Amino acid sequence: MSRPSVLRSAAAVARVGRLPRLPSHACYHSVPSRPYTTPSASSHVPPVNVTSTSPPEPSFPLSPIPENPLGDGRCIREAAALVIGDEILNGKTLDRNSNYLARYCFANGVNLKRIEVIPDDEDEIIEASRRLTSKYDFVVTSGGIGPTHDDITYASLAKAFGQTLQHHPETMRRMDAINAFRKTNLHTSPEQREAYLRMALFPSEAEVIFVRPEIWVPVVRLAGRLYVLPGIPALFQKMLDALTPFLPLPEATERLKRMQIFTDRRESSIAPYLTELQARLRPRGISVGSYPVVGKGVFISLIGRDASGAASATGSCLKSSTPPPAPLTGLGAVSQSDEGLADGRGGGGGGGGKTTTTDTLSLAQIAEEVEQAVGGRIIGEEEVESVKQVSE
Repeated sequence: MSRPSVLRSAAAVARVGRLPRLPSHACYHSVPSRPYTTPSASSHVPPVNVTSTSPPEPSFPLSPIPENPLGDGRCIREAAALVIGDEILNGKTLDRNSNYLARYCFANGVNLKRIEVIPDDEDEIIEASRRLTSKYDFVVTSGGIGPTHDDITYASLAKAFGQTLQHHPETMRRMDAINAFRKTNLHTSPEQREAYLRMALFPSEAEVIFVRPEIWVPVVRLAGRLYVLPGIPALFQKMLDALTPFLPLPEATERLKRMQIFTDRRESSIAPYLTELQARLRPRGISVGSYPVVGKGVFISLIGRDASGAASATGSCLKSSTPPPAPLTGLGAVSQSDEGLADGRGGGGGGGGKTTTTDTLSLAQIAEEVEQAVGGRIIGEEEVESVKQVSE
């Protein structure tokens, strides 16, 4: 290589600035091609310190656990969901929050009695919120708390409960801290700032509950029963789960359980037996459900408390002084249908047979009875979902 070529190559490498400086007598074309490795201790090139100096993301303290809003010794028993948003009603957005709330309530022993979807309309929000909070212990709203003109949930709820609107200083502080860290505070005009702060404009007498350290959005509680949550599913789910310690939920022993049995028989063939079964189980507070899957068979669902759980329901969390139903004393007779549902255990329908004399049966024992009666098998939740997905 001629001297001008060597000089041009050296100049090109110098512009890149990535290779360690070589002695003056070395030629660049003689440097072997190999991956760059950290220089050894004997090298004259010092190692680069790559330690990050970025501040950690803000983490905020949680709210203290408040007093039971329902009163001492009372638990949440019945719930309702109020989903707010035009986008749900016109089909633009799929509502996932009510389904998540339904699963949450079931897992925590709360009976979800109603799900309503209403538009972003002040009169609708006022009417529904008043009606639901007068009837249920736990009303969860979803949606309508953003910065835009159609986010009117807070303002409508303030009117519903005769309150004014006030900015919440701690919420604003957390909002600003998060946005400063993420460098997303682009609200330069007064109008943008006003819209931004609408998300911290709450009914004046509301309780503000911070449930997660990394989320500035609080759960706003009104009348001790209504809980305002965001409509974004990821936020809704995180905040609902984190709300658990702040709620007067039933004791674990009182919570409902679900057992499921699958049979490949036709629903019409097992309908007489299921009717009789429900009549026998109703005094115990156990519900029987039948859910056919086209071309597959039928799921039979048993939902209720075990005998021990029903007995413990006389504890301090009862909503009323009504005593719990007596434990079921055996399943008694199950008549055999034309298609041979079971081996005929007793005197259902037409007559004679053995009766079960077990004093109290657990839900699992009842499921075993049903399993035999319908010629099916007990299955878990995962298998249920698997069968449903295949059928769809």
